[in-house]
Amino acid sequence: MIDLKPSIEKWIEEVKRDCDPNNVGMILIHNGIVRGSSKVEGKRVRGIRLSYDRKLLEETLKSFSQRDGIEKVKAWINEGELKTGDDIMLVLVAGRYRTDVLPTFEGLIEKIKREIVREEELLE
Repeated sequence: MIDLKPSIEKWIEEVKRDCDPNNVGMILIHNGIVRGSSKVEGKRVRGIRLSYDRKLLEETLKSFSQRDGIEKVKAWINEGELKTGDDIMLVLVAGRYRTDVLPTFEGLIEKIKREIVREEELLE
């Protein structure tokens, strides 16, 4: 099942509507896209084949959302054969202070890329 790409604007509206404004001083968004060159070899890429572990993503989002100073954590991951310029993922972290949000944001993206997604580059 492929989920439709959510609206970043709606995610932001949801945070502002549903979260305690006393606890939200920052919202960070990551929009990863398919690059036109290989990570490893620098060769031209026509796309990637992407899949991910839905259960592990759900567990990870729950875990990261329980960190001190974090109000909301969301992620969407595209799946299938993606071409250059397509969206790979969207990630949102909202929280109290920069010192709470930045490390959570960075750690979440790193875990998603390292442990949750499986990606195969499709060279030209």
